[in-house]
Amino acid sequence: MTTLIVTLPPTLPTAATPCEGVLTDDGLAVLSRVETTVALLPSPSGGEIVAIVPISRVSWHKVELPQGAISRSLFQNGGAGRLRSVLDGLLEDRVLDETAQLHFALEPQARSGTSAWVAACDRAWLHAWLAELEQAGRAVARIVPELAPAQASTADTGGSASLHIMGTPEKARLVLAGQDGVTVLPLSSTTAALMVWPEGAPLVAEPAVAALAEDYFKTPVTLQTPSQRWLAAAQSDWDLAQFDLLYNRHARIRKRLSAIGNALLQAPRWRAARWATLLLLVVNLAGLQAWAWKARSALADKRTAIGNTLTATFPEVRVVVDAPLQMARSLAGLQRRNGAASPADMETMLGQLQAAAPDIPAPSAIEYIADELRVKGLDAAAPGLSGISARLLAQGYSARLEGDSLILKEERRP
Repeated sequence: MTTLIVTLPPTLPTAATPCEGVLTDDGLAVLSRVETTVALLPSPSGGEIVAIVPISRVSWHKVELPQGAISRSLFQNGGAGRLRSVLDGLLEDRVLDETAQLHFALEPQARSGTSAWVAACDRAWLHAWLAELEQAGRAVARIVPELAPAQASTADTGGSASLHIMGTPEKARLVLAGQDGVTVLPLSSTTAALMVWPEGAPLVAEPAVAALAEDYFKTPVTLQTPSQRWLAAAQSDWDLAQFDLLYNRHARIRKRLSAIGNALLQAPRWRAARWATLLLLVVNLAGLQAWAWKARSALADKRTAIGNTLTATFPEVRVVVDAPLQMARSLAGLQRRNGAASPADMETMLGQLQAAAPDIPAPSAIEYIADELRVKGLDAAAPGLSGISARLLAQGYSARLEGDSLILKEERRP
């Protein structure tokens, strides 16, 4: 599945404002880089669009969430308004703009009673870009920050801190993302000397300023293009589409399920699980086919054995069509030829009828044709005929009433 990752320009949208982004089919490699207006952005068929909020457009604030601030219900449904009010109160004195003019987003897996990072950006600017993309048929599925600080669960380790050098040699920027948030400073000898970051944290630089970074910090750098940084941002757990950007509960559920499904089907970390599942399905299908072939073979052997028994017992039978039925007919014929009573004889059926309904009145006529006994002149409402079909069926005979006649016939069973 192809994903389009778009970095939102820091200015308000216009028809001529260019957007930068990348196309990827696995989240790890860049298929192509794009830089064009919104109307000309590629639209990935069946894929998703991820919007990236640039570093210059987001500020970071660490807050202590009071107990009960986050609802336990699915995706915080019903508690979003209350949580937004809590964040407004916590950040009212810490932001320059009115809180109503800002869009807030909590870090992933934030919990009540603990510290958590809150991302803040201009609400009007973000909504304008999302509306522009949606109007152009490029609806955004996720919104992620270009760089994010260490979350509360990993801040103590310092392992997620990183120092980035971006821009051009003339306008190089130094960005530290770590326990204290995301700090952006112009790169100079002074800022380089003052910058302190956790031991072991990587120094990452864009190719255009890699030599400058090595000169200032006297240490090897890891090269990272803007496209690679955007890919890494899209792989994070962050999603700034919270509060008023979560339109309804069903949209949130669909988005989460779609993200989970896409990860299972496309993410490289699930490749081994996908192959294992495929292998398991193939093995099960092969096992089912083998079991079905064995069952069919056993059934064919039993049919052959029954046919052989029929032809061995009654040599006059040349062609086996329905072995049990043919055997029953041959046995009845043999009994008649030897003078023995068979279940299909008239005397036998009359005896079974007498035993099943001893109180029925005498019939007006009895017909026996082709192993079928027809007893006429009966009253269908007579007490003795109630339930007679079930009683005769237990003895191996089918019985049915047609008008004033009772029709009796041997029920041949395989």
